[in-house]
Amino acid sequence: MGVGSSAERRNASPVGEKGTGGRKGSSGVGCWIRLCFSPSSSSRAKVDAALCGARASSETRGKNDAIQNQPVRQIVPASTSPSNAENISPPSIVADGLTVAFQLRKFTFNELRFATRNFRPESLLGEGGFGRVYKGWIGENGTGPVRPGTGLIVAVKTLNREGQQGHKEWVAEVNFLGNLQHPNLVKLIGYCIEDNQRQLVYEFMPRGSLEHHLFRKSVPLPWSTRMKIALGAAKGLAFLHEEAERPVIYRDFKTSNVLLDTDYNAKLSDFGLARDGPIGDKTHVSTRVMGTYGYAAPEYVMTGHLTSKSDVYSFGVVLLELMTGRRSMDKNRPTGEHNLVEWARPHLKQRQGFQALMDPKLGGNIPMKGAYKVTQLARACLTRDPKARPLMSQVVEILKPLPDLKDMASSSGLYYSLQAEQAARLGYPSGSRTMSPLSSFARNGQQPMRSLSHGPRCHASPYRPQGHVSPYLQLPRSSAK
Repeated sequence: MGVGSSAERRNASPVGEKGTGGRKGSSGVGCWIRLCFSPSSSSRAKVDAALCGARASSETRGKNDAIQNQPVRQIVPASTSPSNAENISPPSIVADGLTVAFQLRKFTFNELRFATRNFRPESLLGEGGFGRVYKGWIGENGTGPVRPGTGLIVAVKTLNREGQQGHKEWVAEVNFLGNLQHPNLVKLIGYCIEDNQRQLVYEFMPRGSLEHHLFRKSVPLPWSTRMKIALGAAKGLAFLHEEAERPVIYRDFKTSNVLLDTDYNAKLSDFGLARDGPIGDKTHVSTRVMGTYGYAAPEYVMTGHLTSKSDVYSFGVVLLELMTGRRSMDKNRPTGEHNLVEWARPHLKQRQGFQALMDPKLGGNIPMKGAYKVTQLARACLTRDPKARPLMSQVVEILKPLPDLKDMASSSGLYYSLQAEQAARLGYPSGSRTMSPLSSFARNGQQPMRSLSHGPRCHASPYRPQGHVSPYLQLPRSSAK
């Protein structure tokens, strides 16, 4: 879905899901233009800018037609990889580490100030370690602000300049989302880089995050909707791993980073921790351990070796959350149930173990075949041997038919016989009222999401006032390698 209007406008130019997405401009000749930026001397910046403009003009003279047709502009290619730019000081990153696509709109600070109604509190969608996110309205095709209720609705993320890590993540976000496009990646519309101001402008996702719907709303998501969301998120990861021009490891896949449009189509957001994947004969990327407790793959936590299979493990955790309605980490649950994966492993190994894993809020409104297949898929994604985990393209193929399965457990005699067996194991008398579909499940406590490096005790929440983290924000993290 694209940026919404008053009725939430659909994306005007979606990219095909397979074989058509990719880094923007991968088939064209790059146009290199140096961006001169010096916060300490405005006059020097003007001189450098003039020299840069003259150089760019001479280099492109006689090639106007070719340049007009190019989809990508790269600003000083000292490092086209966000990971390679992370050790440069913030002013150098701005000048030397940024690659910007032609499709991105460059906003002025005043344009975004007026679009968000001067960043007033009523426009605030959320706040986190990166900064604040505001709701705004811009023109359909330009950068100018428009009256609320007209034009395009956008989410404007502002950088908190007090934290250096936020700047690095800002650069990574632009470098990845500015050069990748796919229906299951959130769309980066534009950016603002003016003096010490750094803003990113995204399409507005009206239904917020999966985390909000799964753990905060009283009305549970239907099983078919959960499978639709899982399929969309899997397509996004499969694109990053296997279809992008260069493989990308997402590194922070979790429910709060999966955003939903009006039709519950899933899109991945927050690319601040993303890394270019290994190429050639390399098997992994060595990096400092970053991410969120409960989602990070065990081999990555132990060794710092990052591969696409690390994302597959994280996807398996989210799949368990979709199945069970439980958080990946929940200290409010009884001893032995704090860690969702460790609690679920014994059930994943049993043929009929899926019955104990189903979210009690769904009752019997779960297709038996679908529940069994999802259980087996989660087990494969969560295997301790990363090489034995499936590719995300294989995960997509398994998930494709699941949203449409109709063999509901509530109409199955097997479902009730399994309930009776479990009630007997728990010591309930025959015919007891406690032998209901809801009786065998533990209470649904909650636990704040925690960063591997910091462990902030705050929740990701779609479009909430201060004190809640927006799904457009990154949680505070220590410096990545």
